Amino acid sequence: MILTNIEEVPGRRILEHYGLVQGNTIRAKHVGKDILASIKNIFGGELAAYTELLSESRKEATDRMIQQAEAMGANAIINVRYSTSSVAQGAAELYAYGTAV
Repeated sequence: MILTNIEEVPGRRILEHYGLVQGNTIRAKHVGKDILASIKNIFGGELAAYTELLSESRKEATDRMIQQAEAMGANAIINVRYSTSSVAQGAAELYAYGTAV
């Protein structure tokens, strides 16, 4: 599956638009990791546990978006975007979307 954040796939012609595809995941923070992050926040530096959590969430949402596009018969997704939102105390949604072509 070709993924791009622009409106075309360079070197390829878009023959058919299948429509919007999306994937999402909602993840909650781990209490132990939250405590370590609070300590790290005092001294500064990367919050590696959160970086890992966000990376896993992005991959899961992207994989779900790709599965939806494949089910439509697409071989590329253009205009790929990511969004996050808080859905509950300590839980956030990562949403991936684009146009299947």
